[in-house]
Amino acid sequence: MKYLISFFIVILFTASAVAQEDSVFGKWKTIDDETGEAKSIVEIYKKGDKVYGKITDILNPQDRDKLCIYCEGEEYNKPVLGLDIIKNLERDDDEYTGGTVFDPEKGKTYKAKIWIENDNPDKLYLRGYIAFLYRTQEWIRVK
Repeated sequence: MKYLISFFIVILFTASAVAQEDSVFGKWKTIDDETGEAKSIVEIYKKGDKVYGKITDILNPQDRDKLCIYCEGEEYNKPVLGLDIIKNLERDDDEYTGGTVFDPEKGKTYKAKIWIENDNPDKLYLRGYIAFLYRTQEWIRVK
């Protein structure tokens, strides 16, 4: 009986690890869709029933101390490092939608959607919308 219980525990942990690999949660290297340059590391996490993304590292050392001059409210003039740029996404089947993404370099907020394609769980797609116009970035999972 002990072996059967141990077996099920191992299966449960293995299934959990596999599910985590296909998850949007974790750390992602952001790639600028205009320049192809790696810019930052964003950690996507869940708070309550919403999904957020926080800048946890800025890859260009000269940009690490920048302040958010385009932010509003409590975030105005606070460090970009540590800033939640993805806010209030909710799961919708295989995507997370209904929230926003903020571009601290341009000071623009867009409606947002993120997802992972089944064939490559190490690539996350972030799409920002204004009306019917959109841009999509591909981010790479940090391991």
